[in-house]
Amino acid sequence: MLAIGLLAGCGSGNATTNSNASGTGESSGEASSGNKEIQELKVSFVPSKDPEQIITTTEPLKELLKKQLQTEGYTVGNVDINVGTTYEAVGEALAAGTTDIGFIPGGTYALYDDGADVILTATRAGLSNDSDAPKDWNANKPTEPTDEQVTYYRSLFITGPTEKGKALAEKVNSGEELTWDDLNRANWAVMSSSSSAGYIYPTLWLQEHYQKSITDLAHVVQSDSYGSSFARLSAGQADVIVAYADARRDYAEQWTTDFGRKGAIWDETNVIGVTQPIYNDTISVSKNSALMNDEFKAALQRAFVAIAQTDEGKDVIAVYTHEGYKEAQASDYDGERKAQELLRSMKAAP
Repeated sequence: MLAIGLLAGCGSGNATTNSNASGTGESSGEASSGNKEIQELKVSFVPSKDPEQIITTTEPLKELLKKQLQTEGYTVGNVDINVGTTYEAVGEALAAGTTDIGFIPGGTYALYDDGADVILTATRAGLSNDSDAPKDWNANKPTEPTDEQVTYYRSLFITGPTEKGKALAEKVNSGEELTWDDLNRANWAVMSSSSSAGYIYPTLWLQEHYQKSITDLAHVVQSDSYGSSFARLSAGQADVIVAYADARRDYAEQWTTDFGRKGAIWDETNVIGVTQPIYNDTISVSKNSALMNDEFKAALQRAFVAIAQTDEGKDVIAVYTHEGYKEAQASDYDGERKAQELLRSMKAAP
C-alpha cells in the first residue's frame, strides 16, 4: 500500500481561449499562421527551492515553451511563470483555474486531483546509494548520480553538526536502533504537509517504525523551502531535517558559502532514516482552465518532452533535478492517494 512514487480531459474550454486571473477564458481566435492563438499561459512552480532561484532558472522556459508550442499548432502571446507561496497554493490555483500548468510533487497532485490532471512524470538520474539502510548512505559518501534514469526517489532523515545530531548518527552507524525518545528529543525541520519528501513519506516511515507521526514530535518547525531547512541544520537550529535523497548534492556549495560552515556537507551530515521509493514529481494541468482540452494537453506533453531533450531545456528543469519526462496517467499515483488516506486517518484519530 505504501509503495509509490502524473489524462482525462475535464476542461470545458478550448485552446483558442485565454485563461485570465479569475480562471475564465476570452476567445483569442486564430493566429495569422493558422495556429490557434493563446494570449497567456500561466505556469506555477512549488517553492521547494528559493523562489528567486526558481524564477531566474526557469526564465528561458517562456521562449522555449512558445517556440515548441508553435510547432504543435499554438501561438502563445505571453507565458507567465510564478512560484506559489506554498505547495498547497499551487494546488489550489490549479483547482481554481487561476493557473494553467503546475510543476508539483505527487503528494500535492493527489491532494488536488479533483481539480488537476496529471500529464507527465519526471525522470531523473538514479543515485549511487539506494539502500533502505541509513548507515549504507553514511559509509558511501558522497552520493553521486548514475547514468540510469529512474521514475522514483527517496526521502532521507538527515542529521547535522549539533551534539544531538551527531549522537543520533553515531547510534545508527554503530548498528543500534533509534528509539522514539531519541527522535522526540531532537529539533526537527520539515516541509508543508503536502510535500512527499518533506512530510508525507517521513510520516509514513515514523508510523511504520514507531506508530507515530510528524505531528507527534515535540519540537518541529515548518520550513518554506529545503534551502531554509539546510540553513537551520547548518546553524544548529535543527538537529534533523527531512529532504529528497539528492538534496545534499544541491546544497553542497551553499553549505560552506551561504551557510558559513567550515566542513563539507558530506562530513557534517549523516542519514538516520530512509523512506520507501516515492514516485517522481508531476507536470499537471488545471481541469478548470479554459485552455484545457485533450488536444492541448497532448500538445503540452509533446512540448515538454521535447524541451527536456534540449540543452537549454535541461538547464531549466534541473532546478527540480528533473532530467526528462514521460507520459503519465492518474492511476500512477494510486499509491500516493492511499498514503494520503492513511495520513488523513492518522490526523482524525483521537
